[in-house]
Amino acid sequence: MNKNLEKVISYYKQYGAVELTKKVINTLEPGTSIYSKWCKENFPSQDRLYLQREKQRTWENRPLISIVVPTFNTPQRFLRAMIESVRMQSYTNWELCIADGSTEDKVYAIANEYISAGFTNIIYRRLTDNSGIAGNTNPGIEMAHGEWIGFLDHDDTLSPEALFQVVQIINTSENVDLIYSDEDKMDINGKKYFAPHFKPSFSIDLLRSNNYITHFLVVRRELQKKVGLIQDAYEGAQDYDFVLRCSEQARKIVHIPKILYHWRQHKNSTAAKPESKMYAYLAGKRALEAHLQRQGIKGNVVIRKELGFYDVHYDIVGEPLVSIIIPNKDNIDVLHRCLKSIDRSTYKNIEIIIVENNSQEDVTFKYYDGLNETNFKYPIKLVTWGGPFNYSSINNYGVTHAEGEYIILLNNDIEIISRNWVEELLGNCQRPEVGVVGAKLYYPNDTIQHAGIVLGQGDGMTNGGVAGSMFVGLQKNSSFKGYMHKSDLQLNYSAVTAACMMVKKSVFDKVEGLEEALTVAFNDVDFCIKVNQAGYLVVYNPHVEAYHYESLTRGQEDSPEKADRFQKEGDFMRKKWKGLLKSDPFYNPNLSLKSCNYKINI
Repeated sequence: MNKNLEKVISYYKQYGAVELTKKVINTLEPGTSIYSKWCKENFPSQDRLYLQREKQRTWENRPLISIVVPTFNTPQRFLRAMIESVRMQSYTNWELCIADGSTEDKVYAIANEYISAGFTNIIYRRLTDNSGIAGNTNPGIEMAHGEWIGFLDHDDTLSPEALFQVVQIINTSENVDLIYSDEDKMDINGKKYFAPHFKPSFSIDLLRSNNYITHFLVVRRELQKKVGLIQDAYEGAQDYDFVLRCSEQARKIVHIPKILYHWRQHKNSTAAKPESKMYAYLAGKRALEAHLQRQGIKGNVVIRKELGFYDVHYDIVGEPLVSIIIPNKDNIDVLHRCLKSIDRSTYKNIEIIIVENNSQEDVTFKYYDGLNETNFKYPIKLVTWGGPFNYSSINNYGVTHAEGEYIILLNNDIEIISRNWVEELLGNCQRPEVGVVGAKLYYPNDTIQHAGIVLGQGDGMTNGGVAGSMFVGLQKNSSFKGYMHKSDLQLNYSAVTAACMMVKKSVFDKVEGLEEALTVAFNDVDFCIKVNQAGYLVVYNPHVEAYHYESLTRGQEDSPEKADRFQKEGDFMRKKWKGLLKSDPFYNPNLSLKSCNYKINI
């Protein structure tokens, strides 16, 4: 079969006819691509830049921003484009610190041209030798006079509103020490922009999966002094090491959801050919290992085949008891499959609590009677909830019978795939800052059912626009792992599904369990939001995999009564969490809430 045809068929299977049509149109007419259209609508106009220049005059705090740029034989047109992008900033209190390790005089000549023309806020230093990016950046930092330091590569450019947006955050966000923005790539001529990276608010687990912060990075000078200079021991990943060290010490980290940085892609750049700098990814691994060591965290860092991305597997402390809560009504074949999959687990200290809820079939109770006479290796406790079906109430009741420090909420229609699933959940959940850990779930046809949940996501029909799972329908074994590989990375979300979720028992009690006003829908989303509000992280761990035979027990939402209940529970969420449903901190406002695949909002 023709390779291009194979790609078309694969794309159709993953995204459907509508998205395939958009892809074909964008391929045939590059000028009408979705991102090109987004750029036209969102890049700053001259009127917007004029208003920014006017607004800054009202600010009492107009800090000096020092832009540090290490250079080495930079092509003249790239160097001029970089300098011009700084010179054209709508915010005017800046200085450009060029630390030049070149073996030629071209950088000096151009820098001197600007300085001679009266641009006294451009500072140039010729270094005695080239010490690499790390070694050349440090003199630039030492040259800086500003309260804040921004980092810019010699062949990249800034949006003309970059510094304005940064200083606006400085003026409105108390105790902020580190600021970063969205970014994209540009072609060698700086004419075409593509591959936008729309980032979430600060996510420590995503940062440990890859350096998603990168550009545009601005750091308070006091924080830089506290963490030290750029370390040449991590050459190639020196920015990753620096960001990790800053994240450990920063009082507050703020993300600006705007494209403020354009990363030039050319034949010598990492952006164009990642595999050309394998040493950088090895250095990134070492930087991540050093970060974990400084934080007193024991774990194993693995370089993923997607270069620049990492897996962190956290060590378990001790062997605490884990209590698995499984609600059940009849369907013993479904329950048995679930229990058998748990039985393959490699973790030893588990108890299983089945919460019986209004079963009617004699075979169900015969099965219950024989549970402890079977060869299941884990002790099974049967408790009875006699009230009407209420997912929240049933699980809350089950937890009162749990003796473990850690709770796993598990639907009976789950079949575990990963034998070490409990260890993967527990390694994360034992971290003091983590409250909840979720899994990657598949439909029986080997497509993704759940890979984290985004608030406000949905079409208003299937989930009321309250929240939705990401990457639904993506093939289980596809080489494509979603936007920036996110379906297969450990990261933070606002919520994960309670169909397979671990939570600290202490945290479960602290937030008073699941909301019993939410009998069926959104109780896990509400619970995770409460956990976040209490100061704990929600982690999505793709290394915990399971099949979810969704709705086998409860049935579909296909009756007027169920539709009415769903509407009321959606209204409950929209009223309680109105602000968050419109602006999920672990998503990005430039991404669509009508798509589960991180599509651009346009």
